[in-house]
Amino acid sequence: MGALIGLLLGIGLLLVWHAVSGPRARPVRTRRRPVQQRLSELMAAAGIDAITPRQLLLSGAGTGAVVASVFLVASRTWPVSVAFGAFAAYLPIALVRARARRRRNELRDVWPDAVDNLASAVRAGLALPEALAQLGVRGPEPLRAPFLRFGEDYRATGRFHACLDVLKDRLADPTGDRVCESLRIAREVGGSDLGRLLRTLSSFLRDDARTRAELETRQGWVVNAARLAVAAPWILLGFLSLRTESIRAYNAPGGWVVLGIGAVLCVVAYRLMLRLGRLPEDVRVLR
Repeated sequence: MGALIGLLLGIGLLLVWHAVSGPRARPVRTRRRPVQQRLSELMAAAGIDAITPRQLLLSGAGTGAVVASVFLVASRTWPVSVAFGAFAAYLPIALVRARARRRRNELRDVWPDAVDNLASAVRAGLALPEALAQLGVRGPEPLRAPFLRFGEDYRATGRFHACLDVLKDRLADPTGDRVCESLRIAREVGGSDLGRLLRTLSSFLRDDARTRAELETRQGWVVNAARLAVAAPWILLGFLSLRTESIRAYNAPGGWVVLGIGAVLCVVAYRLMLRLGRLPEDVRVLR
């Protein structure tokens, strides 16, 4: 009995030693996307294809330099001009983000009608490429341009899968990814239940849009109040900068410290508020 206990103890110690001294599995680290790639995806989600990410960054830098120069001339205070110049430099990106959010909400409202239209076309006997192309003529207005260009691409190349990939990039929308992948599978395996699948997806999208709209309406006043609370001290500082004698105190090192701490606290508080109150968003996992 004692030999058995000693054997089990030795095996246990051996296993512990092997687990401690063995090669450790390295955690998988997801590579962060470059800034230009993230800006490209953001601009695609906003429906902007007339400018490049570099031009967007240059416009931000130019806007920040102009605003900083104006405040420097008006207040003759470097910390104040640098602070407002930094805010102005972020303004183009903030506008693109706002447009992307507005476009995402707009597409969320019209996708159920588009899917119903597509299901009706499939049920009527149209081929998948023709059903998609006709959305560029009879579909909801916000979705007509991408599907119209899909029809042009398909008539020019005849490559359905390649045109679907281009359509997904133009839509830059999670729901569009799901619809395109469903059509791709139906094209490959000949799904006979595609019409039923599209009708189920339409019902789900309509319920999701209605629920999210109610939640966003209730959340809107909290977000607007937080934005006003963050913007109020900087608006007051902007008015004070018109009185040079009352703002020159910020030229001292203490003024740099006060403005820096205030800016950091405002940014942290605002981001924390958005993170705690944000609703779950669909992620593009079917790119």
